[in-house]
Amino acid sequence: MGRRQSAQLELELPAEAPEAHPAPMGEPVRRPRERPEARRQQPRRMRLWLAVAAFGLALLGAGIVFYQADQFLASDPRFTLPGEAGRAEGSGVRIEGAVHASPARLRQAFAADFGRSVYLIPLEARRRALEQVGWVREARVERHWPHQVVVRIVERAPVAFLMLRSQAGAFSRMALIDAEGVILEAPQRAEFALPVLLGVSPAQPLLARRERVDALLRLLREAGPAASHISEVDASDPSNLKVLAILEGFPVRLVLGDAGFRARLENFLGNYAEIRRRLPQATTFDLRLEGRITAAKGGEGVR
Repeated sequence: MGRRQSAQLELELPAEAPEAHPAPMGEPVRRPRERPEARRQQPRRMRLWLAVAAFGLALLGAGIVFYQADQFLASDPRFTLPGEAGRAEGSGVRIEGAVHASPARLRQAFAADFGRSVYLIPLEARRRALEQVGWVREARVERHWPHQVVVRIVERAPVAFLMLRSQAGAFSRMALIDAEGVILEAPQRAEFALPVLLGVSPAQPLLARRERVDALLRLLREAGPAASHISEVDASDPSNLKVLAILEGFPVRLVLGDAGFRARLENFLGNYAEIRRRLPQATTFDLRLEGRITAAKGGEGVR
């Protein structure tokens, strides 16, 4: 018999983990080393905190300087606005551009500022108060150191006279009105070559007054040279304007409608001599029909 070969079994056992040996007594335990990134961030944080602290100190210093400057400008007598609201002499308020606006009313806007530092004057509030004064369209207020205020006024430009009436309907007084519909008190000493505008009263809203003024201005602009004969415009109905014209010394009322003003007026003026000859008593004419002139009372149509 042949020889039997014996099988051998080989087992691979895992290597034994090395036994943890405690550190000998007295030997310090080693800590893991810090990463390089962590070491670099520490100086950055320190610089950031230093910058924040420096900014805070600078802000505090600026606040102290501002407070001291504020107290100095508000209290030093060299900056005190001289004068009184009711007196022009010695006033520290200089007014420029005012022709019809009352200087006394303009100075009154600074009544609370006389005797105080010009530094304390609220310029925007004073500007708004000045623009509430009659005739003032725009106002600018400037400090002029050390103790003066300069007021520059742009006044409103009137475009027509108004005949104001009392509640009972009687004539009260003459006034003026500008292109924005603002009613102005007529100055005592002033001359204006302007027509009278009817159909406007202070009781009307500003928008209604402006609509009637716009109709007046459009009529005068489109009428051309014929506008020189117009002394009065009735804009009670802005869609049907009526005018009073002075022709050869006689007053004539003309109904013009809302368009074609120049053609209608020139047609009437060109035929006025014939109209006077044929209708000497007629004083009111309707010109709204193109190419036709109609006497409104006691007259006949004239082509």
